Amino acid sequence: MFRFLAPLMALCIALPLGAAELGDDGLHKAPWMRDTFKDLTEDLDEANAEGKRLMLIIEQRGCIYCKKMHEEVFVVPEIAQYIEDNFFVVQINMFGDVEVTDFDGTTLPERDMVKRWGALFTPSIYFLPEDVSDDMTATQAAVANMPGAFGRWTTLNMLTWVVEKGYDGDEPFQKYHARKFEAQKG
Repeated sequence: MFRFLAPLMALCIALPLGAAELGDDGLHKAPWMRDTFKDLTEDLDEANAEGKRLMLIIEQRGCIYCKKMHEEVFVVPEIAQYIEDNFFVVQINMFGDVEVTDFDGTTLPERDMVKRWGALFTPSIYFLPEDVSDDMTATQAAVANMPGAFGRWTTLNMLTWVVEKGYDGDEPFQKYHARKFEAQKG
């Protein structure tokens, strides 16, 4: 019996605990990501209808920081559940060909839209308000941006700060995070 179980146990040990699934485009896929037509006005309407916030995540194939987020941060059960419960997530491929329609009606392939937005790092996460004017781009309308990979607590606190609309208050994110992190450590 051990002869049959040993290879199975070795395989289980060899696989990383939070291994992220890769799609055909080479990008990490999470169950909370939405497959949409990438018309941001429609995506925002759908997010609002579900009582969620629209979150755009720009990633690229081979991005070690995207991998870190998907294998070490987004898989933390509390974070995965928080995203699932509160966000409508649309993934944008930094070098992709799929057309994206911005809030101002401009339609471009992903790679050109990312260039238009001035996004230089992956992952770059943009959080949108519930209402966006039809003369704005996604990055002009964004209430917050996370450029790059961050740890568990910074990510969770940013998600929470956005849902709580901390950007409308007097406490900047850095102070909010420091206050929350102190409580989370203990």
